[in-house]
Amino acid sequence: MERVSGIGGVFFTAADPGTLQRWYREHLGLEPEFEHGTVLRWRDAETPDTPGTTTWALFPSDTTYFGPPPARFMINYRVADLDAMLSQLRAAGVTVDERIEDSEYGRFGWAVYLEGNRFELWQPADGM
Repeated sequence: MERVSGIGGVFFTAADPGTLQRWYREHLGLEPEFEHGTVLRWRDAETPDTPGTTTWALFPSDTTYFGPPPARFMINYRVADLDAMLSQLRAAGVTVDERIEDSEYGRFGWAVYLEGNRFELWQPADGM
């Protein structure tokens, strides 16, 4: 059985992403690495030579990236085998987006959980 191996990212909306990012920087020390977001780096205890990342990002309140409104957040889950996970979800009757995105960061897919919120699955590129 394919399983989630960690949180790849936490994404949420803000009325004013720039102002909220400055608040997080001032009060929680999240230094921006890209427009309205940062990457938290870590090492897995079982494989300390393999780096890992978790992305924290703000999106404008009118984004449709999380699915149709009124979605205000989306969690990105790390997986080792995106195709296996998507097949497993389809076989269980879960609504899965047919689109898969390949990028320099890895492969991405999306599905919708029981209460209707969209979530993202991420098979990281090597070294992420």
